Amino acid sequence: MSYQPVKFYQTGTFTVGNRLLPPDVRSVQSTQRRTNSLNSGHRACQGCGEALGARYAMDAAMEATDRQLIAANATGCLEVFSTPYPETSWQIPWIHSVFGNTAAVATGIAAALKVKGRSEVRVVAQGGDGGTTDIGFGCLSGMFERNDDVLFICYDNEAYMNTGVQRSSATPGAARTATTMAVGEAPGNVFGQGKNVPAIAMAHEIPYVATATVAELHDLEAKVKTAMGIRGARYIHILVPCPLGWGHASQDTIRIARLAKETGLFPVFEAAYGEVTSVSRIRRRQPVEAYLRPQKRFAHLFGDPPNSAVIAQLQALADRNIRRYGLLEPQEAA
Repeated sequence: MSYQPVKFYQTGTFTVGNRLLPPDVRSVQSTQRRTNSLNSGHRACQGCGEALGARYAMDAAMEATDRQLIAANATGCLEVFSTPYPETSWQIPWIHSVFGNTAAVATGIAAALKVKGRSEVRVVAQGGDGGTTDIGFGCLSGMFERNDDVLFICYDNEAYMNTGVQRSSATPGAARTATTMAVGEAPGNVFGQGKNVPAIAMAHEIPYVATATVAELHDLEAKVKTAMGIRGARYIHILVPCPLGWGHASQDTIRIARLAKETGLFPVFEAAYGEVTSVSRIRRRQPVEAYLRPQKRFAHLFGDPPNSAVIAQLQALADRNIRRYGLLEPQEAA
């Protein structure tokens, strides 16, 4: 069958797949090069951002390495829904580590490959925010300090979703979880706690750090490909909304991820050796309320009357990110 380019016109959307693009600039997901590293049949919830993020990232990594890839995976949602014994949805060499040592396991794989002279085979470590920012934080810092040849990807859904939506150090201020309930004078999670792991990774001055969301597929894939073209420790932090834990509609996962970036609450950028090298600027700036309202974990902020003080506090955090990373075009920021 002869090849016929697909042309499909869309308006009022930021979506870019294979529409109106020449084949050489299409996303991996829109071409036959897609390896389906995380295949169908897994047991993720409808609209799971982590399932999308893992599929996008791993297919891009396979493309960048000519399918010479091994993955280590922390315990968590991604491991549980993709490998219910004796089944698996992974179509790559895949190793399950315990919750806290994924970075160390990946380091060991990379060291073994080096001894065997298999420099063409690359290693990716994967974990959720619990296995990255909390339980696995020490091993991750050690990997950064040693500059081990591993790409670590954090799929951040901002809580321990697999075990019942408990708070993690990536849970935002005021968010309701099973352990930060919407009760008392200051309902939801406490402000000022937790960790900014992309900033911590930059402080280690490793070769590459980036953030991304599942709402910008080309950006995510490009960052994974860039990371796989570099030797040494690399870190990508991907925001992956969770319909179950965040309490938004399953069909709104991409919209919520886009709003996190468009409000400034989740800055999207790249850094090399501790210096920010590029940012993904906000296209249409949105107030934080547009991001908070669709999520039940923030529903207590919109009672009668709404908690305008806390909403203003979250807006101030978004504004700080916008200033810190220069997320607006110069004329808009003026």
